[in-house]
Amino acid sequence: MSVTLTPQIEDQIRHWVETGAYPDADAVVRDALRLLEAQHDRFETLRAKIQVGLDQLDCGEGIPLTPELLDEIDREVDERLRRGEQPNPDVCP
Repeated sequence: MSVTLTPQIEDQIRHWVETGAYPDADAVVRDALRLLEAQHDRFETLRAKIQVGLDQLDCGEGIPLTPELLDEIDREVDERLRRGEQPNPDVCP
């Protein structure tokens, strides 16, 4: 496979190698592809979770979002933070 890179991308790759962050251009590209795959996987996971929510709404399982519910959620979040709990990464990535 042959790939043509723009001068800007070549400069970025060269920068990562010259700073010592990567041993060579192949390592930069491998890491970039690994990160792209991880991002894609997170996106697909999120898409599936959203679909579950949409399916629940279609079945009438939704909960109306009222100011009172938002206040209750805020109180619950504050309490969990006081206890030192970490936020759910699906909510606060």
